[in-house]
Amino acid sequence: MATKHWWRGAVIYQIYPRSFMDTNGDGVGDLPGIVEKLDYIADLGVDAIWISPFFKSPMADFGYDIADYRDVDPLFGNVEDFDRLLAGAHARGIKVMIDQVLSHCSDQHEWFRESRQSRDNPKANWYVWADAREDGTPPNNWMSLFGGVAWRWEPRRGQYYLHNFLSAQPDLNFHNPEVQAATLDNVKFWLDKGVDGLRLDAINFCFHDAQLRDNPAKPAELRVGRGFSPDNPYAFQYHYYNNTQPENLGFLEDLRALLDRYPDVAALGEISSEDSLATTAEYVTDRRLHMGYSFELLTDDFSAAYIRGTVERLEDAMREGWPCWAISNHDVQRAVTRWGRGDDSPALAAQLVALVCSLRGSVCLYQGEELGLPEADVPFEALQDPYGKTFWPNFKGRDGCRTPIPWNGGEGAGFSHGSPWLPIPAEHRSRSVAIQQAQPDSVLNRVRGFLRWRHAQPALCEGGIRFLDAPEPVLVFVRELGEQLLLAAFNLSNEAVAWEIPSDLVVEADDSHGLLSGRIEGGELRLPARAVFFARIV
Repeated sequence: MATKHWWRGAVIYQIYPRSFMDTNGDGVGDLPGIVEKLDYIADLGVDAIWISPFFKSPMADFGYDIADYRDVDPLFGNVEDFDRLLAGAHARGIKVMIDQVLSHCSDQHEWFRESRQSRDNPKANWYVWADAREDGTPPNNWMSLFGGVAWRWEPRRGQYYLHNFLSAQPDLNFHNPEVQAATLDNVKFWLDKGVDGLRLDAINFCFHDAQLRDNPAKPAELRVGRGFSPDNPYAFQYHYYNNTQPENLGFLEDLRALLDRYPDVAALGEISSEDSLATTAEYVTDRRLHMGYSFELLTDDFSAAYIRGTVERLEDAMREGWPCWAISNHDVQRAVTRWGRGDDSPALAAQLVALVCSLRGSVCLYQGEELGLPEADVPFEALQDPYGKTFWPNFKGRDGCRTPIPWNGGEGAGFSHGSPWLPIPAEHRSRSVAIQQAQPDSVLNRVRGFLRWRHAQPALCEGGIRFLDAPEPVLVFVRELGEQLLLAAFNLSNEAVAWEIPSDLVVEADDSHGLLSGRIEGGELRLPARAVFFARIV
């Protein structure tokens, strides 16, 4: 891409390593498996990969509970395997981003093991410790996102420690300068190895309110949010004090100063707050993060008005930053199921990739989106996700979007010659890479063709965006860079529709993107079900 920075307008392919490719037969994907599939990734036409955590961990939250920030867990391989991965990706022109989970770690980390022993050891103030109330209850009303109170009693200290997520994931005390310095030093370790960027997990959770004030209650009708149902008590509060504190801005500026010492690396922040779009605009600036994404397009609302309103709100708020969009990841139901509402057709799957890749900003594509994989129905006895086990059956957790990639249609789907850590459903095996590669009109080949076409459109990669009025279910916007003006239109329904082209627009259709398109007749744009239409404005 002819861009000033590689990450501006980049398509970033998220790899969940334990579900990508297993090379040693233990049923869990590994780093050598990613190395083995680098040619597949290169053929997709993506610019970068983001690898979910592969660091040493007891796997209470499948790697998001890190016990050693500088070592590879033996489940995934070793540091030499990562070095081979990095070199192999770079040889193919693919940038490598790694997950960094800074706000919390594993309760097996050596820092926490020392901290929990007493109130006067060298790491005593490295975590968020607090005395009980007079009646022995936790110090405030904060709740864990994974259900229940966010405090765990530690008898060795006679205090509670904070965990915004699992109790096995104690929160680090970023009010302590030593914690900030040690965290930045861990980041530097991977930057020195040559990674091209960081995906920063839950980056607005680093700081807590130092006064430990109670969160206010949220009315029942407003109890909705990222990945949890209204029956999760986490949804009962406004989370004003357990995350997104003003002190975090200074830490982000220190992190950016470290990143700026390396050539063209980028930080992508995952942001989930009470007003995630406003927080994203605040965090993504020339002095803080390079990019940010929130969960606004990871919800159930699939309408032209919602997508337009979400993008326009961020555009209005973000004056100097660069957005990043995602419609699927390892934490939410897969998009073709969530937005298809019973239609998981190839046309919808290809349309969704084209839609998210046409918005202003960079894009995170989650492994399997290029195959149009629907959400897997994982039975309770096969569940691995502690979140799903807690809230079953009202909420089945995240395993349904984490099942292994089907490389072929065989029993093990070409993922492993052992027993996969999660079952691979037959409906996924029927959409395998091997099957789709042989079908010219498959989702995989449509996505490959579209991404190649997108690379040649500067307006899509780096241009501005403005929306045009259109009735549901039609979404229309213009992307513009220099002399290139590109009209994009999407029919979000499974029925044909028509849109009257404004009289002041003269357009020439461009069908070379290879997806189901529309046609212009008598001043109207006629769009088949799930159509993707692009035209040059002349």
